[in-house]
Amino acid sequence: MIFLIGLFIVSAFLLQGLLGIFQIKNFSKNYRELRLLGAYRILIGKNPKRFFSGTLMLIAIDDNGNIKEARLMQGVTVFAKFKSVKKLQNKNIAILAADYQELSKMNRLTRQCLLNAYKTFVDFKTKKLSASAYDTSKNVFNMPLFTKVSLLINNLKMSLSKN
Repeated sequence: MIFLIGLFIVSAFLLQGLLGIFQIKNFSKNYRELRLLGAYRILIGKNPKRFFSGTLMLIAIDDNGNIKEARLMQGVTVFAKFKSVKKLQNKNIAILAADYQELSKMNRLTRQCLLNAYKTFVDFKTKKLSASAYDTSKNVFNMPLFTKVSLLINNLKMSLSKN
């Protein structure tokens, strides 16, 4: 029985990883399409959540901060896809981020993504963008689960060496 439960958990983990690859390909495709528009920069606004709806926004802007195109991916599962956000086109991101009435028309997650992208834009323009903002790599062994397992193994080794 325990073997079947373990097999189910491992299978679910592998399936999620496989489906996550498709989501990453969708991100890459949309990012590439926006780069081909000839936009000056692609801003990425993010609002990641573990158990609730996470949101990711790609915003293509020109030199003046005018939005050429914006796309939004919002959802809980790996089946979420990017959708175009037409109401943001041809608006200036700085003016939009400061306009309370426009922001209040958006849902909370979209608003947070837009403001996150705007913060990145301001940090870039003022040359305050940290190196960590460019680093998209993750060391899987620094994640909390592996850290806890490593700590448990070290504690077990210590207790065995004392005996």
